Amino acid sequence: MSLACNRSTSPRSTVYLNFSHEASKSRYTIGMRIAILGFGSEGQAMLAALKRDPVYRSATITVLDRNKKTSVPKNVRAVAGPAYLDNLRQFDLIFRTPGFPFMNAKLQAARRKGVKVSSVTRYFFEHAPCAIIGITGTKGKGTTTTLLYEILKRTGRSVYLAGNIGLPAVALLPRLRKNDLVILELSSFQLQDLDRSPQVAGVLEIFPDHQDAHRDMKEYVEAKSSIARNQKPDDRVFFADSGWSRWVAKFGKGKKIAVLPSRTRLIAPADMAVPGMHNFRNAVMASAIAASLDVPKETIRDAVRAFRGLEHRLEFVREVGRIRFYDDSASTNPDTAAAACRSFEDPAVLIAGGKDKNLDYATLAKALKDSVVEHVVLFGENREKIWKALSGGHVPAEFASSLEEAVASAYRAARLFSAQHAAVIFSPGAASFDMFKNYKDRGRRFKMIVRSL
Repeated sequence: MSLACNRSTSPRSTVYLNFSHEASKSRYTIGMRIAILGFGSEGQAMLAALKRDPVYRSATITVLDRNKKTSVPKNVRAVAGPAYLDNLRQFDLIFRTPGFPFMNAKLQAARRKGVKVSSVTRYFFEHAPCAIIGITGTKGKGTTTTLLYEILKRTGRSVYLAGNIGLPAVALLPRLRKNDLVILELSSFQLQDLDRSPQVAGVLEIFPDHQDAHRDMKEYVEAKSSIARNQKPDDRVFFADSGWSRWVAKFGKGKKIAVLPSRTRLIAPADMAVPGMHNFRNAVMASAIAASLDVPKETIRDAVRAFRGLEHRLEFVREVGRIRFYDDSASTNPDTAAAACRSFEDPAVLIAGGKDKNLDYATLAKALKDSVVEHVVLFGENREKIWKALSGGHVPAEFASSLEEAVASAYRAARLFSAQHAAVIFSPGAASFDMFKNYKDRGRRFKMIVRSL
């Protein structure tokens, strides 16, 4: 399969407001009031893109951010602090960053009053001069996109990795050329209001997540469907052959290709250097997409064998005595914690808990019954909720008041119940915001504690 981009490379012909001629553009962009909603790395990249874009040269740009200490460049207005959403109706166009929910009540009220709402991701799709591969799913997006990137790099092609991983996609625009290829990790928040789809889409397994941000599971899955909804007949969507993933893939006119790990001839579980069948499934998805782009089988297999996984995703940290410690801090829902528990053969201790996302922990309780986990240490805001879900199971659990205490308790338990090799798996199955800045901060803290043992 060859990927040729048929999108216009002219920013003037792809501007979100879709003005039909130059006179209209001039009339509407002079004095236009634009807001950037959120000023982290994505918002900063969006500001730089608008400054480069001749369509918005005369626009007045305002940064809106809840952090009252937000710093913005000179000649850029800012509204920061608790009242940052109070006057959205004064703007003509708002660019939403991925961390801000599309269905926010104040943003939707502004839309109903005629304010145009776009997003950083949408702007990138409208302006990218090259082909795009997009990967979504509940978990595994980072592993799949990174492995696909590593495979395609071996072909000598000019390929970029962006989205939720790497640089913000819009930061790549100045360097992209027609024959380049961009691989994007796409979350439900990035996809929800997207009106274009990548030429090649990958849909990993989908299960409940982000129920604290989406109104319900239906909204979450429908947001994911944008990855295929606007595909054309020459486009392709690869999907994990399971319920919601299959449902997401059915939208759009692109060719639909089920990815079945049991039938792949490209790679085998023995080729994997990272543990877990879920990681093998991710590798199969990356391999299938690469093969469709005419990458030789041996190139795919060599890249898979060399891949050591991503930080905070069942990352081996250290062995202390007979105990091996693994950092899976990127696990933010019960299904990923369940997958981590199923990834080991030696006896294990699980450390779990954190900020609740309104999720059901029955899947984790079920996985524990059939896993090698012999003890659980729970900490964080939702530790009692998880404990209640595990009640009646055969795995003993204890509480810890901090991550430091949790690690010490897990280490002690692992030493007591095992006369052979054992694992301590830090797979929280919950968000990190009750105690940490984000899952990366949480994972780094875990590794620091383990290395000090």
